[in-house]
Amino acid sequence: MSGGYFDHKQFLLTDIAGDIEFLITTNDSMEINSYGEEKGRNYSPETIAKFKATAEMLHKAGNMVQRIDWLISGDDSEESFHSRWKEEVEGKS
Repeated sequence: MSGGYFDHKQFLLTDIAGDIEFLITTNDSMEINSYGEEKGRNYSPETIAKFKATAEMLHKAGNMVQRIDWLISGDDSEESFHSRWKEEVEGKS
């Protein structure tokens, strides 16, 4: 596995983003969980919009840390760092 300067903790950011995305997906679910309660939390669209924005930011932050990690760990050159940053963080090709 490449990188490692940050002990791969950047993946915690993407894990949290995934957890938030699960909350978004199940927000309106009436399915019953193992505790006998509805899975959905029924948050308002305004709240869910904040969840979505947060998940996007966490994914982006995870990508940013990953790029820095690979650069300082010697897995990417500075040129590759900028190229990948542009593609993965800024979403440009």
